Amino acid sequence: MEPLPLQFADILRAYDRVAPVVHRTRFATSRHLDELTGLRVFLKCENEQRTGSFKIRGAYNRLAQLSASERARGVVAASSGNHAQGVALAARLLGVRATIFMPDDAPAAKLDAARAYGASVELYDRRSALPADLVAHYTAETGAVPVPAFDDVAVMAGQGTLALELLAETGPLEAVVAPLGGGGLLSGIATVVRTLIPSANVFGVEPADGDDWVQSLAAGRPVLIDPPSTIADGARTRQPGELTFAVVSKLVSGVVTATDDEIRSAVRFLALRAKMVVEPTGALGVAALMAGRLAIPRGSRVGVVISGGNVDPRALGALLAGSR
Repeated sequence: MEPLPLQFADILRAYDRVAPVVHRTRFATSRHLDELTGLRVFLKCENEQRTGSFKIRGAYNRLAQLSASERARGVVAASSGNHAQGVALAARLLGVRATIFMPDDAPAAKLDAARAYGASVELYDRRSALPADLVAHYTAETGAVPVPAFDDVAVMAGQGTLALELLAETGPLEAVVAPLGGGGLLSGIATVVRTLIPSANVFGVEPADGDDWVQSLAAGRPVLIDPPSTIADGARTRQPGELTFAVVSKLVSGVVTATDDEIRSAVRFLALRAKMVVEPTGALGVAALMAGRLAIPRGSRVGVVISGGNVDPRALGALLAGSR
């Protein structure tokens, strides 16, 4: 059996690089959420991370390993928002020029933040262009180093560092649940959990209107879907990566979906009952638990990753008011 592209040792080395830069985010609990789900839930609050999401972990781990000549050429990435901010801040901290391709329907708050961190932002129409093609063309023209949002071992390893913190803080867990877009976060988490607690289950949650992972796992290969229209903008990926698919398909116990209405309910719950500002993508795990989508025995200790809190204020106001 061939070794997986991501190894536990990669994540340990990544933690040494990112620990001086990222926040060691807290975990939180909610008695009401425990009562609703019948579980003992521990929320890993990456919505309180630098840039407002876990993405700084992978971006910094990737950029910190650039050679001097690569740093001089600058970096390029494509992202709907959180990876853009992670790359932009990592580039600023390391003195590297960054260009980010962002879809023109990305939340304004994420566009503004990427620019505020010093990146040059180029907009594109996600309905007519594939971000990978844009990055490849820009790389060929300029020599800039591409920083994938998820399908890169250094990025995957950086994202997995949050699982080291979660398990160190909570102790043994029966299951860990995380939002699923391209799979970089879930790959890192699964590698850590399966190494340290082999008996634990790891689940991914993606939006029902962006179920590329459900389709891909059923087909046994990455499947390209039409551009999703879900409110979970951070999980609007159209196809799993080759590296992330290799890891997730081997180590993850299952992938489920949450509808946009279930995501809205989770965002409202987290804001009103847990006093957390969480973006729709960040609430995917809680949405699946509240909707009973995961087969986890009652009373289990479950870690849930709150992946980000970069939600547009007007969109958050509409969600809290119960409107669309």
